[in-house]
Amino acid sequence: MPAPDDTPWLTSDERGAWLAVAALMVRLPAALDIQLERDSGLSMFEYMVLSVLSEEPDRTMRMSEIATFASSSLSRLSHTAKRLENAGYLIRRQIPGGGRRTNATLTDAGHAKVLAAAPAHVREVRRLLIDVLDPEEIDVLGRIGRKVVRAIDPDGGECDQVR
Repeated sequence: MPAPDDTPWLTSDERGAWLAVAALMVRLPAALDIQLERDSGLSMFEYMVLSVLSEEPDRTMRMSEIATFASSSLSRLSHTAKRLENAGYLIRRQIPGGGRRTNATLTDAGHAKVLAAAPAHVREVRRLLIDVLDPEEIDVLGRIGRKVVRAIDPDGGECDQVR
């Protein structure tokens, strides 16, 4: 006989909230990806990689740190970095010493690419998310996002960093 059902089923309100968030998680990245591809020839993931590098003082990060920031596997990041490297947007270099550690450095061409892509991307983020919320909702959305990311990765902390 099956065990008694101790599943904490969602209430009607909780289910409605979950379905709205699930739709947001699927549709917003897809819409932003379409905009970036159309306007700059970059995927959302490629833009994230270039963007995070552009905000580093020396435009350099370890590949493992980029993967963590982008919630990506090193394998996926490596394939993307190869494409970006072939396009002249970044350079990868082994870090001296033990292990297989690699840095990615944004080139001047990569910096120019992300700077050119940013205005249209920000306009689309505003149109789809920021401008449809009032200031209190934006504050709540930020707090919700940080709480959920901490629940997913309590030791990660990347959601507390402004990027």
